[in-house]
Amino acid sequence: MRSIRKRVQDPVIGLALLAYTLLFASGCAVNPATGQRQFMLMSESEEIETGREADGSITESLGLYDSPELQATVTRIGQDLASRSERPALPWSFKLVDDPIVNAFALPGGFIFITRGIMASLNSEAELAGVIGHEIGHVTARHSASQMSRQQLQQIGIGVGSVLSSEVASAAGALSAGLGLLNLRYGRGDESQSDELGVRYMSRAGYDPNSLTGVFQTLALVGGSRDGGPPEWASTHPDPVNREQDIRGIIAATGQDFSEYTRRADEYLRSLNGLTFGQDPREGFFEERTFFHPDMAFALDFPVGWTTVNQKSQVGAISSDETALVVLTVEAGESSAEGALSTFLSQVDVRGSDSRRTSINGLTGWRAFFAADTEAGGLRGAVLFVEHGDAVFQLVGYSSAAQWGANEGAVSQTIESFRPVTDPDVLGVEPARIEIVQLDSRMTLKQFIDRYPSSVSDDQIARINRRTLDESIPAGTLLKRVAAGCGSA
Repeated sequence: MRSIRKRVQDPVIGLALLAYTLLFASGCAVNPATGQRQFMLMSESEEIETGREADGSITESLGLYDSPELQATVTRIGQDLASRSERPALPWSFKLVDDPIVNAFALPGGFIFITRGIMASLNSEAELAGVIGHEIGHVTARHSASQMSRQQLQQIGIGVGSVLSSEVASAAGALSAGLGLLNLRYGRGDESQSDELGVRYMSRAGYDPNSLTGVFQTLALVGGSRDGGPPEWASTHPDPVNREQDIRGIIAATGQDFSEYTRRADEYLRSLNGLTFGQDPREGFFEERTFFHPDMAFALDFPVGWTTVNQKSQVGAISSDETALVVLTVEAGESSAEGALSTFLSQVDVRGSDSRRTSINGLTGWRAFFAADTEAGGLRGAVLFVEHGDAVFQLVGYSSAAQWGANEGAVSQTIESFRPVTDPDVLGVEPARIEIVQLDSRMTLKQFIDRYPSSVSDDQIARINRRTLDESIPAGTLLKRVAAGCGSA
């Protein structure tokens, strides 16, 4: 989002001199967790600031899961493990985010996120500690900070690339994070190192590191991506074929007996009772290209073929070639569409045209076209403010000035499709939730499913319980089922 430009007479020589200066000014730093030397362009204070900035965007876009008890559990375990690491003084933050994807990730400086999706797929507190310990390992080993350093150096040589795509991603703000435009990907060496550090931290806290084998069994089984592909974890944590075997080797190499270390399986499972499972339709949901929001009672149609993202503070889409976007947000503090449009057009470097009052599917609205000047070049777009319920909604779409003619039609159709929803099936939709059941007799998992039906497939129940359908399970065992919400979503 920010760029630094240096004017030089010969751009090739200038880039080479800049790279040379950065390389020798920064040198190599000793990794505090591994003792190894690693190339680093980012100081610890810069690492913390980078993480803190991204932390705010991610928290806004995903939102915290509404469970003080589970939030406290994640924080308690995280802070305990971090205090036993080589970098205890970092401003560690551990957040449970309201995302159904099976994932966990760490930002530079100690900002760690656990999704409710991975919480639903784990089966003990020790497994959760293993996941958190692994992410702490990425921070203490400075994997993400080191990777950013390498990316910075590469950018010196290759330049920015597509100015338009960079401008679109920047202006979209948190929307870009939802599309994975900022995505750190670790190699096998970093993963193995974080596994080893995770074992170190969780065992120091008294958790049985053998629980990590269950974590990797789950990650191999659970499909957590939105399109039914491999788990989202794989986008930031490439999973080696022999990952489970690797972790067994790491544990064996410690030479320790962990048989008396804690797992806290039943306590953990009971804490999951009532956990939202899968997408929460109360936060809005898609049916093909139409977006519905039950709480705010509206619908919106996005262009065919555009990539859509639904987040806590906005819903939007980016064209397949990343040349245009359209975003819907709620205007905080505004009481009229006319006033909101006036505020929008009063921004520096924004020039409005054809500003007028309009009716959008029976709702009062004000719209205009606009042009804007940015460091990356000119933008053109359309904006609409609509009064609905007790809120004013902003719908804005834009592209580069050169591409606006090709995208104006799609943007206009989208913002003009905003409409109220009265369908009781949409307004009354509720999320599915996990229920914890204690078996009163021995039975197979298939018999459990037959007795306690779920709203998801048998395979999904087998995966989140990490059991086979024909496995005989003793009385007293706690198992997960998924109870359907009401409504049609």
